[in-house]
Amino acid sequence: MKKSNLITILIVLLLGSCNKSDINKTTVDHDSMMVRIAEIEIEPESLDGYLTILKEEAEASVRLEPGVICIYPMYQNDNPNQIRLLEIYANKEAYQSHLQTPYFKHYKTATLPMVKSLRLIDMTAIDPETMSQIFSKISH
Repeated sequence: MKKSNLITILIVLLLGSCNKSDINKTTVDHDSMMVRIAEIEIEPESLDGYLTILKEEAEASVRLEPGVICIYPMYQNDNPNQIRLLEIYANKEAYQSHLQTPYFKHYKTATLPMVKSLRLIDMTAIDPETMSQIFSKISH
């Protein structure tokens, strides 16, 4: 093989691999973005099981769905049964699509008896343009 052909092949392979981290990225129109906070209270005896299912669902959602920008679970320090989720979707269509996924349906049905209360609060980002900078600061 000629040296120039080999160099061309290596360049193509290198450039192709540089974009792999962008596979699941999506362009977001800030005006149609959907932001929500879920306030969830879990039955104390169900907390460990709930957290296991929640982590699996949140990870799969962010990894597999380009329209799911963020599902970030948290709990209150002084009351770990009080769970909060920051949910950010590219738009309402991405949210509706998310609700149809098998891992969300599993989460919803498996955790239903564990949930003492649920409140969904729709939010509006004050500075959505900064969001990409916030998330880009976190690395593995």
